Amino acid sequence: MGQSQTEITPELAAWIGAQKLFFVATAPLSGEGHVNLSPKGLDTFRVLGPREVAYLDLTGSGAETMAHLRENGRITLMFCAFAGPPRILRLFGRGETHALDSEGYRSLRGRFPELPGARSIVRMEVEQVRTSCGWGVPQFALVGDRALLPEWSEKKGDEGLENYRREKNSVSLDGLPSWG
Repeated sequence: MGQSQTEITPELAAWIGAQKLFFVATAPLSGEGHVNLSPKGLDTFRVLGPREVAYLDLTGSGAETMAHLRENGRITLMFCAFAGPPRILRLFGRGETHALDSEGYRSLRGRFPELPGARSIVRMEVEQVRTSCGWGVPQFALVGDRALLPEWSEKKGDEGLENYRREKNSVSLDGLPSWG
């Protein structure tokens, strides 16, 4: 059943690399705040080392992850096997956001595909790796990636995306700042 370790093994790194979807969970310090859970895809995740991972964050409807990481750094990532043998893998740790055009962003950017709408890179220091059975997770067949987010970003253009992020992504649902 479940196992816990402090590092991502080469076998787990290969398995993670084959997954097409992952989930990001963060929360503010306040018990009154919203816990956020976001699905991610589009080949945006990378294992950087046994205790370090990162993903390319694309412009979207909210900025909860950025705000929560800025406030407290707590983050959990989850992967589920939707095909093949069942497995759930969670990475627990501390994260930081490297905003577009920061030194951290520039140093990591080459590891990811060119996708329109990139706004940051989230880097995580892994403290615990936990696997569980995944027996209750249904099997799904991948039809393909959706092109809607990249197409939307292309239509907005750089200036339009910058304006969108300023208007829609500057604070979390709970009023926490996400940029600056």
